Amino acid sequence: MPPTRLGRRSLLQALVGAVAAAPLTALPRRVASEAKANVARRVIFFYFPDGVPATSQSGEPSLWHATGSGMNFQLSDIHTSLLPFKDKCVFLNGLTMGPTDAGSHPGGAQKLLTAVDHAGGASIDQVLARSLGVPLLYLGAMATEGISYPAAGTAPAAPENNPRAAFDRLFPGGATPNPTTPPGASDADGASILDTVLADMNEMSRAWGPVEKTKLDLHMSALRDLERKVKAVPGADAGTSTPVSCANPRLGTYDVNAMNAPANFPAILRAQTDLMVQAMACNLTRVGLVQCSVHTSELNMAAFPSTPMFIPNYYLGSHKASHYGTTHNEQDELFRAFHQQVRWWVDQFAYLLQSLASRPEDGGTMLDHSLVLLCTEVCDGNTHNHDNMPFILAGGGSGTVRTGQLLQSTDAPHAAVYAAIAQAMGKPMKFGQANADPLAGLLA
Repeated sequence: MPPTRLGRRSLLQALVGAVAAAPLTALPRRVASEAKANVARRVIFFYFPDGVPATSQSGEPSLWHATGSGMNFQLSDIHTSLLPFKDKCVFLNGLTMGPTDAGSHPGGAQKLLTAVDHAGGASIDQVLARSLGVPLLYLGAMATEGISYPAAGTAPAAPENNPRAAFDRLFPGGATPNPTTPPGASDADGASILDTVLADMNEMSRAWGPVEKTKLDLHMSALRDLERKVKAVPGADAGTSTPVSCANPRLGTYDVNAMNAPANFPAILRAQTDLMVQAMACNLTRVGLVQCSVHTSELNMAAFPSTPMFIPNYYLGSHKASHYGTTHNEQDELFRAFHQQVRWWVDQFAYLLQSLASRPEDGGTMLDHSLVLLCTEVCDGNTHNHDNMPFILAGGGSGTVRTGQLLQSTDAPHAAVYAAIAQAMGKPMKFGQANADPLAGLLA
């Protein structure tokens, strides 16, 4: 059965221009799909390392946190790729992970998903997977140390960093290694998701100077490239009309002989992201975690080809760049690199959202029925503070979450977000060291 195309109207409504996946075929290991009203069907946690450029030590405003209030809020240029999903997101300001180990990357990583000092409890991904009776799908990209804790006092679980190994376990005998990336397909009128938000971006840029506008133009070019790539994901085999489905899954293209090469990282992460979406679409699980590298990462993002960060024959580790100094000075090499890096992580999160949004599901899309949390282990990369944590929750959760808002809290424990996610998943609980209830204003 050939894939179904979305018309322009549907494309604008879904904020994507991809080819819809074919109907999914049941697999023997398929888990029960939660199709109840007001219950989120799945949750994905998406981690990136080393924080963000928040409020500088010289008092310059945060370049991460949204400004405004309620449904009247503005995003920074770091969030440009999330503009098509602004009404599908909750931007969370004011969350705290508590004072213990403040200033520490490892301490932040231990508290991040457990919401307990020194990883003194199970992480929310593990708790939800057990509560729902489903396996946790934990995929990494060069993630040498885990952030998911099965229980208090245990070592963190190890993510699967090899897309091929993950694919073989999820889809035994499903496809050949590293197939050619299928060609993308767009609507006949060539509509672009970016065209739907040009007015918003033009309005946002009116207050910017020429330097900022030039940066936005460059970033938009990169986003056009990202959009072309994401449109290819749910397409057909090269030279055939065979659609991607649970009976015919797809493994992304990456260099299997260079698993630790920084230049290969973007392709590995893309393959893992695609696997996560395919597994969720085939009901192989309802809880997933994608871990990008590890805290205090030495990942050389200057080696990422075809990105604004790329500098040939140059080394600049992610963690080193995060120590950019006391000011937000674009002339400073470290700050400029860190700013680009964080924007790239947000682009990868946007790719995950768009991949979910490209798959129709029960009158909406997979994104409408999902919850997806973007998180990192510290706030400002330079000071490593554990307050005003840079979290974004995306997806409608089958109507359980009030999206399209900036939710400002005053030192609310980040565990309150996890309690809200659990309730949205149909498993009400208090969570973490704070014994937190769901964050006020987050649930519908």
